[in-house]
Amino acid sequence: MLVLALDTSTPDLIVGLVDSTTNETISSRIIEDTRAHNEQLTPTVQETLRQAGRSFSDVEAIVVGCGPGPFTGLRVGMVSAAAFGDALGIPVYGVGSLDAIAQGINFQKYPRALVATDARRREVYWATYTDGVKDAGPDVIAPAALELTGEIDVVSIPAHLVEKLPEKLAAVEHVSLKPLPEHLVAVADFSITPGPLVPLYLRRPDAKEPKPKPKSAAIPEVDLS
Repeated sequence: MLVLALDTSTPDLIVGLVDSTTNETISSRIIEDTRAHNEQLTPTVQETLRQAGRSFSDVEAIVVGCGPGPFTGLRVGMVSAAAFGDALGIPVYGVGSLDAIAQGINFQKYPRALVATDARRREVYWATYTDGVKDAGPDVIAPAALELTGEIDVVSIPAHLVEKLPEKLAAVEHVSLKPLPEHLVAVADFSITPGPLVPLYLRRPDAKEPKPKPKSAAIPEVDLS
């Protein structure tokens, strides 16, 4: 089955075509550290299809990372995936983006891992995994405040956040992994009928509703009774 995989939960835009039978990525594009997911996602999907010599009609399912992630970026990927799925009449599967990142860890070498991504506001989204199974999280917290039970063998975190970790975690081996297309597909359960996409925001959006302005004294009161 040819699967279109998308993730916009991090500053990177990740798009790929994956053969779900072999979990082989046929074509992929990663635009790192972009703040223009909305403008770049559809053209990147089109280019990924062209690169593979395929068209939208060849896609049989879609997998999209549902976070955790910032409100605006995460919404772009999920809304686009839902729109593609509706237009093509194919199922759309939502998966945890941290779970997909964890798929890139060698759990035979590192039995327990911490996976964290940049949540902005000086915080990280995080979860821990033992032998590939999530045992804590996802949650959002300042990296310096991470206090985990048990030993951590490896930490996947953006390089610029390593120095923000507590001393114990800063001393652990670090990698910086992404939710790659084949990893997004690997955590999807194609044996079930997918339900509605549910985003993992974990906190309120950055944008706030403006406070109401006081009414000018120059505007006369109107009696509507």
